[in-house]
Amino acid sequence: MIVSRTLRIALVLVACLAIASPAHAYLDPGTGSMLISAVLGVAAALALAVKMFWYRLIGLPRQEAGGGQVARPTRRPLARRVSRRS
Repeated sequence: MIVSRTLRIALVLVACLAIASPAHAYLDPGTGSMLISAVLGVAAALALAVKMFWYRLIGLPRQEAGGGQVARPTRRPLARRVSRRS
């Protein structure tokens, strides 16, 4: 039932967007690159949000099954720079 309703809404939206109307305007070549960079920015923001909350999203089932402890990733210590002065 939910799928058919969602499909119906999607089809109506596609039909509305498919109807072309004259747009008495000029779009220069820079507009396309601006739209592409905006889409890439939104995709990067979503990827960062998923990365930030990934362990919280995964930790919920593990917390319920593991007795209340959340598995955290181990971090390696940063390598120290050794200056070689003669």
